Amino acid sequence: MNTLFPPTFTTSRRSSRKDAAAEPSDARSPHYESTPTAAGLDLSVYLPGVDATGVEIVVRGPDLVVIGRKSHPLRVNFAAANLESVQRDYELRLRLGRDLDYSALEAELTDGVLSLRLPRRHLRAA
Repeated sequence: MNTLFPPTFTTSRRSSRKDAAAEPSDARSPHYESTPTAAGLDLSVYLPGVDATGVEIVVRGPDLVVIGRKSHPLRVNFAAANLESVQRDYELRLRLGRDLDYSALEAELTDGVLSLRLPRRHLRAA
């Protein structure tokens, strides 16, 4: 399953308490790998159990926030199965800097691995 989707951009420096992307409750940090390339940065974020509708990418200045929300089916034996930690959502906050072109970000979700490609920003000669 390959899914491409655009990032979400915010313009305000402060987020309101109602902003779900700002502070998801009780999230855990996913594993990730970053590979710098001549063209920019390739980032792989491991989000097992998250489908494309549960992924949210937010850019705030030099920061990149990736949120992966799992579907939470209601189970009868939830407490007995100790599923509290397994069903927590993912949140990854990275400060990548201002030399990347976040508007040209490409994202693809395949088998629980979110692949992000961020090209370098082309600086104009003054």
